[in-house]
Amino acid sequence: MSETTERRAGFVAILGAPNVGKSTLLNQLIGTKVSIVTPKVQTTRRRIIGITVRGGAQILFVDTPGIFRPRGRRPLERAMVRAAWVAAADADLVLAVVDARRGLDAETRLVFEGLRTQATPRFLVVNKIDLVKDKRKLLPLVDEANRSLAFERTFLVSALRADGLADLLDAVAARLPPGPWLFPEGQTSDLPPSVLAAEITREQVFLQLQQELPYHITVETDAWTESPDGSEVRIDQTIYVTRESHKLIVLGKGGQRIRAIGEKARRQLEALLGRRVHLFLFVKVRERWMEDPERYRTMGLDFPG
Repeated sequence: MSETTERRAGFVAILGAPNVGKSTLLNQLIGTKVSIVTPKVQTTRRRIIGITVRGGAQILFVDTPGIFRPRGRRPLERAMVRAAWVAAADADLVLAVVDARRGLDAETRLVFEGLRTQATPRFLVVNKIDLVKDKRKLLPLVDEANRSLAFERTFLVSALRADGLADLLDAVAARLPPGPWLFPEGQTSDLPPSVLAAEITREQVFLQLQQELPYHITVETDAWTESPDGSEVRIDQTIYVTRESHKLIVLGKGGQRIRAIGEKARRQLEALLGRRVHLFLFVKVRERWMEDPERYRTMGLDFPG
């Protein structure tokens, strides 16, 4: 970076309904995996910051839980939605992500309603355009969205294919306020390695169990032990479920399922960490963990009082 380049830094909240591709977008913008991706709704639970540099700007992208209308008094759902809105209010810029196929459905309109009450500058990002065969259908969607809510800029992208992301990065970098960088150069996430490792395992649980298990599970890293030369790490984790029957599903017949989950997670962790990983998984029943404020602190969420 040139010495004359003005330094900029700021937080950019990625906001949207569940499953519009926010986490995929974050990973592509950062250039490495910092947020897990599964087809399961509400996979993202915590606020995750992905960090990248564009020109003289350090961009702190904030991946947020999908916004939806929580059902009843479910504390985890309420905490996730509140975390998303707090991230948007605290950001320097909001990227409102819309699924090009779903358009302005009820959940996306809920997001727009919330944004009307906030003064944070915002860009519209229409994602998954690769899945729309007739691109002429995108123009009415863009027009409707901008009539529904004022946006400074609009971008048509495919996060999966990384189409349109260079222009988006340039625009975001130019929109951030001048100021010193907030994280060391080269850092790509605010998550400690132990937390990222737990997220990687939770991703594999969701991917391999799919509809067999409710999403109300959580994974915690209990121990992280590195070899003296740093070339290997032993990671001990516990997968918490709410019922004994769910524990049997995670374990699988003869422990086959848990071994498959561990093997896939271990390979991903080795690729991310660049060293050999010894991963040990345990499954325990914690019936009322969703009512335990300590578990919310572990996930980086505020327990809804």
